[in-house]
Amino acid sequence: MKVIPIVAEPAASATTASLYASEKKIYPRRVAGLFARWRWAFVWITQIVFYGLPWLQWGQRQAVLFDLGARRFYLFGFVLYPQDFIYLTGLLVMSALALFLFTAVAGRLWCGFACPQTVYTEMFLWIEHQVEGDRLKRMKLDASPWSGRKVARKGLKHLLWALLAAWTGFTFVGYFTPITELGMAAMSARMGAWELFWVAFYGLATYGNAGFLREQVCKYMCPYARFQSAMFDKDTLIVSYDAGRGEPRGSRARKADAKSLGLGSCIDCTLCVQVCPAGIDIRNGLQYECISCGLCVDACNDVMDKMNDARGLIRFTTQTALGSGRGRSDPMGRLLRPRVLVYAAILLVLTIGVMASLALRTPLKVDVVRDRAALSRIVAGGNIENVYRLQIMNATERPQRYRVQPSGLEGLVIASEQEFDVGPADARWVAVRLQAPYESSAPGSHPIQFDVGTMGDDAHVREKSVFLVPR
Repeated sequence: MKVIPIVAEPAASATTASLYASEKKIYPRRVAGLFARWRWAFVWITQIVFYGLPWLQWGQRQAVLFDLGARRFYLFGFVLYPQDFIYLTGLLVMSALALFLFTAVAGRLWCGFACPQTVYTEMFLWIEHQVEGDRLKRMKLDASPWSGRKVARKGLKHLLWALLAAWTGFTFVGYFTPITELGMAAMSARMGAWELFWVAFYGLATYGNAGFLREQVCKYMCPYARFQSAMFDKDTLIVSYDAGRGEPRGSRARKADAKSLGLGSCIDCTLCVQVCPAGIDIRNGLQYECISCGLCVDACNDVMDKMNDARGLIRFTTQTALGSGRGRSDPMGRLLRPRVLVYAAILLVLTIGVMASLALRTPLKVDVVRDRAALSRIVAGGNIENVYRLQIMNATERPQRYRVQPSGLEGLVIASEQEFDVGPADARWVAVRLQAPYESSAPGSHPIQFDVGTMGDDAHVREKSVFLVPR
């Protein structure tokens, strides 16, 4: 029997394909122009408000303060309590409707000019530009090996980033803790644990989002980019590239005639890509990453000026205007669309309702709680007594004296103190004993009311409760 040896064949070489691609760093090029100036105007406006508002005083207190410990929210002349949560709900709904309205009319202008992520990214990029230089210098610095010069520049940049982020976190916490007290506690190294935690948390969030994540927050973390298409139509103002005019692309001399060379207006300089903070090419059409900042418009207009060509190759326009070949769409036609009118009408009605409710609200809140330890009892004289606890909240900035008057049951009287003093923007729990003759009412539960008002009748509240008569 012949034995045939078995020789194993060499295994075929296997190739592996990585399913993960690291995000390439974007080096936005700085550009001057109308929309770049508008972006910086919004940076100044929003940050003056954000950093300055906690320091604004209103009488003897901070003008805007959300005092969670005391459960009071101070908004200039208004003092709101947790019972006024409906106003916060209304504010959130109004903000959402305003976002829908602006998006339907003008696309993602919020994202491009006023979103905190955009604003702080612009501030961090400005610091990076000042320390490390323009786009090419930053690219060259990152590609170079580590040296003393590189460490110094990177270290200075991150130090300035950290200081800005820390001040941002400090200011944010200053909306919830009086900022003057917070500043004194920080200087004396006696800041509370929770204040220190939130300063560090918000500062690190600002440092990471604006310094490192940047456009990735808009691409992958912000849900607005995902559902914005539901609010867009062909008459929404968007940043668009006029392909009919720009194609075919090709470089040429400044004085050359593009038509005789068979070329469009686009010289394929890629400056529109270099200035884009999201790193997209607007010439590929509308993309969800586009934040409508308009920097590509500024860059392209500058190139068109140098090439002695008309501006507007990249511009804010609508798909309707591009399809019809018109330079600009009808402004009134864009504003009088059904969805715009519906959004505007709902927003207007809601705004008027919330503002009217705030202006006409009674600066007095009352909660009535029955004493569970003694629901009902017979006292001397044959009277039935029920005990209640009333929380009286003074929503004004001056001390008030309130009078409590019961009603709803024959012979019902107060057998305890009837008038109470409550300090400015303060709340007080008071015990109230009500008595009624035993024979005046049948056994069971009887509805009653507590009328609470100021001595001058400037504010008056009526709260319902029940009076129990035992069998």
